[in-house]
Amino acid sequence: MPARAESATISAPAKVNLFLRILAREESGYHGLETLFCAVSLADTVTVRRGAPGIRLVVDGGVDTGPPERNLAVRAAERFHRELGEAEAVDIHLTKRIPSAAGLGGGSSDCAATLRALNALHGEPFDRAALLEMAIELGSDVPFFLCGSPLALAWSRGERLLALPPLDTRPILIAHPGVAMATPDAFRRVAEQRGGGYEPRSTSIPIEQLTDWSAVAALAENDFQPVVTEQIPLIGEAVDALRDSGASVALMAGSGSSVFGVFDGAAERGGAMERLRGLGMSVWAAETLAEEPA
Repeated sequence: MPARAESATISAPAKVNLFLRILAREESGYHGLETLFCAVSLADTVTVRRGAPGIRLVVDGGVDTGPPERNLAVRAAERFHRELGEAEAVDIHLTKRIPSAAGLGGGSSDCAATLRALNALHGEPFDRAALLEMAIELGSDVPFFLCGSPLALAWSRGERLLALPPLDTRPILIAHPGVAMATPDAFRRVAEQRGGGYEPRSTSIPIEQLTDWSAVAALAENDFQPVVTEQIPLIGEAVDALRDSGASVALMAGSGSSVFGVFDGAAERGGAMERLRGLGMSVWAAETLAEEPA
């Protein structure tokens, strides 16, 4: 009988939205979305270890993750053990590299990685479908990080997913202005601009349009970007700088406030990095992922 594992470590990648469209408000009260998620190599690291009764969280990296009881990794551990039918007895160590309040899904990715790590620690008692059911309860972006692919089309709150074959790996530059606009405020501003509602939009994007970068670039847009840019003009300046530097896709990520550019080569990305640093932004060089992290 193999020795019982005492710890498990999982990489928790950030995501960007290669397009994001706000659809009509659903009967549940949630805002319907349609988005193309893409995972990138900028990542946190999640380690879970067997420990004394309870859940203990340690965070390294200087990123504010809020109170431990509200942290998505802790909530993931609570949900996992409730499904397992065992009392919690685990230590969670997060090494944070993904900035908070950035639209990059760092907390959601940590949550998904915690579920995967705990599942590995306990000998894989749950299949991917069961983990996805837990993920849906925990947060809108969490299911993407458990779908098995670094590229997926998602609808509604992210619980409806179509995993897609990954695009070719490309250099990407991520930048953050150091300020943020709360997501509810961004939704409210979009509603105001649309006359108090969320106009239905077509969701009939042929899948064949999502198989290469040139086709994806033609679809790239983010419905949050105009209203967040009104609040944080630096976002617009940064997106313009990315495009001027040769980015084939240059957008705000999620509801903000980070921006990103996808490039054909590292040289163009290097030039963009200097320009965005000159605007006073924090920057990270990364790559889009071609497979789910092990």
